[in-house]
Amino acid sequence: MTGTAPRPPRRSALLRATTAAAVAVPLCTAGWFGWRALDHSGPAGATAAPAASAPAASSPASGPASGPASAPPAPTATDQPGTADPGAPADGTAAPLTPPVAPPPSTTPAAEAPSAPADAAVLTGRTVLLDPGHNPGNSAHTAEINRQVDIGNARKECDTTGTETNAGYTEAEYTLDVSRRARALLAARGATVVLVQDGDRPWGPCVDERARAGADAHADVAVSVHGDGGPASGSGFHVIMPARVVAGKADNAAIVAPSRRLGLLLRDRFHAATGEPYADYIAKDGLDTRSDLGGLNLSTVPKVFIECGNMRNSTDAKRMTDPQWRQQAARGIADALTAFLTTQEKTEER
Repeated sequence: MTGTAPRPPRRSALLRATTAAAVAVPLCTAGWFGWRALDHSGPAGATAAPAASAPAASSPASGPASGPASAPPAPTATDQPGTADPGAPADGTAAPLTPPVAPPPSTTPAAEAPSAPADAAVLTGRTVLLDPGHNPGNSAHTAEINRQVDIGNARKECDTTGTETNAGYTEAEYTLDVSRRARALLAARGATVVLVQDGDRPWGPCVDERARAGADAHADVAVSVHGDGGPASGSGFHVIMPARVVAGKADNAAIVAPSRRLGLLLRDRFHAATGEPYADYIAKDGLDTRSDLGGLNLSTVPKVFIECGNMRNSTDAKRMTDPQWRQQAARGIADALTAFLTTQEKTEER
């Protein structure tokens, strides 16, 4: 298109435009710094928490400064000490769920319905294996669980029935309930969570299969949840870490150091979440190291056991049969696993 060329602007107009531009640049720069000061997204590369897509889960209790911080759930009439666990069948057994994802919202008690934490996506892309100790059906399959399996440096029973409180609340019921609660919390933080058994098989699996489950699931870390059957006079919890075992088909040398870091985190976070003291009848400072457990000898991913309390002790039994306390126990486990997967802190000897 052709036309008449525009006249050049007058000097005064040019001067005014140049002055306006000079003022605008510092103002834009100041605005940018103000926006950065209000930005709470964390360091570069951090994953932002989705606003509403994360599944609901009770926020973990605040632990040490390096752990995830959030507020504990407000108790309700259905989640008070001494009451039945909401949503459980009338016979007291835990209803089986389908692994490896978190249970649908309809199976989560209303009092423990999750709320998305600030770090809702912090575990996206990570896989956690939870191993609920024993199986509610083991007692009806003694022949199967009594057969011997190779754990590298010895042969041991496939599994056992576990212990129980004096009132008959079994370790298998406890471990399955706490593992499901921890699964919901971890899934709310973005993790893929796999349960070794979810009450969905008649017995087992054997300890060697439990050890392989971490590798089969391509898990980053694993925790085996238990309740102890110690002397009635003893109370408290302890964490069991793997000793180095290179014998037969066992070679756990690569996981000993990271498992120790996990063990220290689990001890500290569990204690902070539950108030449960360290065991006064076994271990030292809440920590034990063993070479006779197939689940640790044969694992190829960092793994520890936690004995959440002594079910033969009346004080511990009262805590462990309380649904609200079990939620706190699950929170301690979830917080430790989250800290392990999101930090690279050095393990200190303590």
